[in-house]
Amino acid sequence: MTLKEGDKAPAFHAKDQNGKKISLSEYKGKKVVLYFYPEDDTPTCTVQACNLRDNYALLKKNGFEVIGVSPNDEKSHKKFETKFNLPFTLLADPDHTIINKYGVWGEKQMFGNKYMGVHRTTFVINEKGVISKIFLRPKNKQHAEEIVELS
Repeated sequence: MTLKEGDKAPAFHAKDQNGKKISLSEYKGKKVVLYFYPEDDTPTCTVQACNLRDNYALLKKNGFEVIGVSPNDEKSHKKFETKFNLPFTLLADPDHTIINKYGVWGEKQMFGNKYMGVHRTTFVINEKGVISKIFLRPKNKQHAEEIVELS
């Protein structure tokens, strides 16, 4: 990853789980939790999403907007949102446009097998569009709490 804390957050636009086009510029003046995750409805991704859901009021109270990004399409995101009652935006990035801009695509390893995928990473973007915090290994079960505490 080449982005670091203090860098301007790369601009992006993509469709959300409802087919609505969303861009980072719409969030100017707000704090954004931009979290990248590998896949909808998988065990670890679900734990992380549900932690953000369960602590959504805490995040909102602290001024944060939440946006999730994965390579899944809008239809997959809609099913994930509905199944787990997720109150935040999920952006579809099947072409890896945003994923590549944020440098979170790369080699991973599981059970000794190497493959390419999304590195679970969260960027906290301040009101001026600057990255104020990067979580390279989010604590999935306490992610909202660590965002509020460390951002």
